[in-house]
Amino acid sequence: MGFGIQTTSSQSQWDLMREFVEREGRAAAVVDGGLATELERHGADLNDLLWSAKCLLSSPHLIRQVHLDYLEAGADVIITASYQATIQGFQAKGFSREEGENLLRRSVEIAIEARDSYYNRCAECSSNDTGAGRILQRRPILVAASVGSYGAYLADGSEYSGDYGDAITLETLKDFHLRRVQVLAESGPDLIAFETIPNKLEAQAYAEILEEEDIKIPAWFCFNSKNGVNVVNGDSILECASIAESCKKVVSVGINCTPPRLIRELILSIKKVSKKPIVIYPNSGERYDAEQKQWVQNTGVSDEDFVSYVNRWCEVGASLVGGCCRTTPNTIKAIYRTLSSRSAPALLP
Repeated sequence: MGFGIQTTSSQSQWDLMREFVEREGRAAAVVDGGLATELERHGADLNDLLWSAKCLLSSPHLIRQVHLDYLEAGADVIITASYQATIQGFQAKGFSREEGENLLRRSVEIAIEARDSYYNRCAECSSNDTGAGRILQRRPILVAASVGSYGAYLADGSEYSGDYGDAITLETLKDFHLRRVQVLAESGPDLIAFETIPNKLEAQAYAEILEEEDIKIPAWFCFNSKNGVNVVNGDSILECASIAESCKKVVSVGINCTPPRLIRELILSIKKVSKKPIVIYPNSGERYDAEQKQWVQNTGVSDEDFVSYVNRWCEVGASLVGGCCRTTPNTIKAIYRTLSSRSAPALLP
């Protein structure tokens, strides 16, 4: 990755980022924010079953720009535009299997290109923080390949309910995700981010794929919750986090796309069953209307209120903090500033 330190594996890239953040005295590493929100702000039309993955076809330059915006806001981890990118989804749009696999690879390539561009900008700048408010600091940056749930592929909002019906079994989910995970892992990311996991069954499917296929790239598991006690389908967060804890391929477990007000209790619950670093990237708190396929305005919190939670999350054990749907580079920059001003005696155990 070119930090002046030779590394030999993706696992060591993860370790390198942890060590850098700790040396900086930051309370946690910074994850990026919402992708679709920013793509739309840049003019992308995401009214499509592929959602943000549509831009892999129509406007990859916008994806690259959003990645760059988050890096300049202080993100240590950028997540690829593959959340809703599946081979099956691309085939439904008329693409061949090979073309679908190439688009998955492209999602990782775009993020790597953005990281390279960011490093070039850092090399051209004499200070870490320019007058324009950009954070230009050469640091370990991880590219996390996003894997969205089966419900995300369905594009019917079921990633927010976890209700797939009795016909969907463990083997169904493994068959659905297997090739996608293999392709992403082979594309050069530093991490695989399994996001918005809505039930225990899908977590088990991911864990078995990672172990049975001996995937060499480390992963994190992030669940979503509506009540701060269970994941969205009603399964216990304790049971879900236990699956992540028992999988040797998983290096971090946490919560994403969940209202900020619920996060503290979820961290405390995860800590009861897991010793792995906890990753937290909530949404803005806005409510998603699955029928209208849009976020309900004025149901979330401001950036100021969102960031007010950050220290509380770190105090109870969060090791990586960012944002999900409806958060922006301004949110992430505020998180970076907050974490940079807070000491971290026991960061990322």
